[in-house]
Amino acid sequence: MLDSNSNERHMIPGPAGALEVQLAVPADYQTGQPVAVVCHPHSLHGGSMTNKVVHMLCKTLLEMNVVCVRFNFRGVGGSEGQFDNGVGETGDLLAVVDWLRARYPHTELWQAGFSFGAYVALRARSQTAASRVLLVAPPVDMFDFGGLKLEGSNDLVIQGSRDEIVDASSVRQWIEQQDPPPSLLMLDGASHFFHARLNDLRTALKQGLLENSPGTAD
Repeated sequence: MLDSNSNERHMIPGPAGALEVQLAVPADYQTGQPVAVVCHPHSLHGGSMTNKVVHMLCKTLLEMNVVCVRFNFRGVGGSEGQFDNGVGETGDLLAVVDWLRARYPHTELWQAGFSFGAYVALRARSQTAASRVLLVAPPVDMFDFGGLKLEGSNDLVIQGSRDEIVDASSVRQWIEQQDPPPSLLMLDGASHFFHARLNDLRTALKQGLLENSPGTAD
């Protein structure tokens, strides 16, 4: 369980049926601080909101006084529906964002994702107008990232240099094509699932966020 003052499970309406959602609110949260939605890796390869990288992302955000929501895409865990290659999953994310914004109106929204979840998080950005996107190991060679743009240094990409699934050089090349380029933190020697490197992931995320987040606390 995440270390927080509030940790709630909900079933909310989604475009393909109910979606399983977990909401975590930090003990020291104050109205007006950011809220974030974190998307999990590929549903057909064991991805779910209990993934250890997703868990670490949420844990780190909570430590920075950011409300964190993670959820299961359609067809995963208690969520209804079937895998839809990122299209339907984008609709799932939009439903979660609408639900979260109803609970926390007029609050800055962040979207984060790991692997396939990074693709979905960025894909939905144009519709949610999230102020910040945080991507871990975005699979730029596996899904259509054409037309998907980051928005400069306020966005953050974290990549392991020895990722056996997502090619690190392709991620670096994609970053270099962004105008202006976002922040890229390359973790030397880290694998796709950050085996034995989760604390380094936590440190990198905090480093990247604190550089441009005056409203968060360490």
